Amino acid sequence: MKALGSMMALLLAAGIPGPACGAEPPAAWPQRPITLAEALDLALSHNAEVRKARQDLEAATGLAIQTRAVALPRLEASAGYTVRESGGVEQFPVPGLPLSFPNDQWSAGIRLVQTVYQGGSLTSARRSARLIEQQARAAYQTAVADTVLAVRTAYADVLLAAEMVRVQEASVRLLEEELRQTRQRFEAGTVPRFNVLRAQVELANARPRLIRAQNSLRIARQQLAHLLGFDVPAEFSDDLPLEPADRLEAPEMRPDLTAGLEQALKQRPELAVLRHAESLQAEAVRQSRAGYKPAVELFAGYDVHSPTFRDELDRGIGGWLAGAQLRWSLFDGGATHGRVLEAQARRERARVEWEDMRRRIELEVRTAYSRLTEAQEVLASTAKVQEEAEEALRLAQSRAAAGTGTQLDVLSAQTALTEARSIHAQALRDCVVARARWERALGLPVIEEASR
Repeated sequence: MKALGSMMALLLAAGIPGPACGAEPPAAWPQRPITLAEALDLALSHNAEVRKARQDLEAATGLAIQTRAVALPRLEASAGYTVRESGGVEQFPVPGLPLSFPNDQWSAGIRLVQTVYQGGSLTSARRSARLIEQQARAAYQTAVADTVLAVRTAYADVLLAAEMVRVQEASVRLLEEELRQTRQRFEAGTVPRFNVLRAQVELANARPRLIRAQNSLRIARQQLAHLLGFDVPAEFSDDLPLEPADRLEAPEMRPDLTAGLEQALKQRPELAVLRHAESLQAEAVRQSRAGYKPAVELFAGYDVHSPTFRDELDRGIGGWLAGAQLRWSLFDGGATHGRVLEAQARRERARVEWEDMRRRIELEVRTAYSRLTEAQEVLASTAKVQEEAEEALRLAQSRAAAGTGTQLDVLSAQTALTEARSIHAQALRDCVVARARWERALGLPVIEEASR
């Protein structure tokens, strides 16, 4: 557990993926029940959404390199070879000098070019490259957090479905026992045949509930297997051998709405993504305005070419060179103005998106707080119900055996016990999921979500 927590803490702290960015091999099918921490570990390595986010992060790294490249020097090499028809070669216009331009010419050179000024776009490009990387890391953290929430929810759904199967199996066993005892009493002549028929009907009505619970468990396992990135072998049936090792347990926590709102606005990666997006658009405005200003380049290199007035291809004439170049577009038909307007509009849109996301996150935190509070209150109200229902069933069975109770009392008590167990299991699941959503709404690090 500590190793997994340390790994995921490093992932989110550094903003880089843990596994290699190449193609991930399919997850090996587990040979034993898996814990929630192991499920999260598998999802971080093999979940499709995390893998796609990892590739997006890699692509953003490449984009940042491209953006930063405009501020770095360029080393350019060139070479050329030209052949002209004899009639197209100009003769040297001096009488008595049989000189002319050669039919064949070649040239080659290498040059180092550095842009030293471009209207402020060079420093803006460096800032933009850093913002692109930071934004990509925040987007990757968002994908990881969403996947963690989905896995925790699916894992809880499997636990709930398995518990529901146990509840319905226990109900069927109780009704089977009731039918057996009722038949014995009927054969002894102490109860009418109506009681046997009533017990048979109750048992028949309980079997579909068990079948539905078993099917829900199969579906929950399949959904969890999909989130974990498993390739289901063809020889497997629809009932996958994917068993959780943990059990539904009530989380003990007291949420603080005020502190939660403050924490969410500081830690949610979605807000970081939009903050970086707004900053990137601000840099785009600066880079667009650079079109109004001149650009200055310095260069140095070495050029070599064939003789201009002699037909000697095996001889080269060359030397070192250096210089400066000024470029200034005095009028471009309004293209620069249009780019500035576009960049300003996109910057304003990014600001509006950030404000909207802030409000949506506040709503998400408030909703998660309400759901967690509700789940805890419902769970507390069901804490003693099972014990009371079990005691009620025992008393009903004792009274029926003594002849002071009726079969209806026993069947009603059995139904109440099954319902109490189902409600309690659902309340446990809702509480676990509500806590996961609360922590996701606050933007808590994955290590805190996985290590509890």
